[in-house]
Amino acid sequence: MHQTRYTIRLICLIGLLGTLLFSSCGTRAPRYDYRELAQAAIRLDMDIAMEDNHRLYIESSRWIGVPYRTGGNTMRGVDCSGLTYNVYKKVYHKHLKRNSDDQRKENCRKVSKGKLQEGDLVFFHNGKNKRTATHVGIYLKDNRFIHASTSRGVIVSRLDEPYYRRVWMQGGRVKGL
Repeated sequence: MHQTRYTIRLICLIGLLGTLLFSSCGTRAPRYDYRELAQAAIRLDMDIAMEDNHRLYIESSRWIGVPYRTGGNTMRGVDCSGLTYNVYKKVYHKHLKRNSDDQRKENCRKVSKGKLQEGDLVFFHNGKNKRTATHVGIYLKDNRFIHASTSRGVIVSRLDEPYYRRVWMQGGRVKGL
């Protein structure tokens, strides 16, 4: 009888300690789907660290290979601002304008190339009118960004490629993030 009470108290104490340890301050450790992260890393051809925004990389990787379609806004075909619109809606729950220059002027504050952070938008001009953004992508890290290329669909490119260096306009940090 005495042994039974002792066992019950011990079980209750262990249960209480477990509850306290696993629910301290009401915080919960984030849950990661490592298989999905590994697939995203392969599709994007880049390492994804623990401190990176996993939702951004996973969602971005889903768009790789989607064909370019002017005015497109779906996985069947997307243009550059449609890509940024969709990724931002899914990852950040933010609604961006549906035009590159409107996203630059109305949704962002200017950020220099050297201060870009994961998730910032990157804007380019067409070489003729250097005051209007005609192309947009999402900065990932390590000088790389995802965008919808007119010739290759959704791809990851480098900011230091000669073409993107030449048509660089500015970086933009979306307001309210």
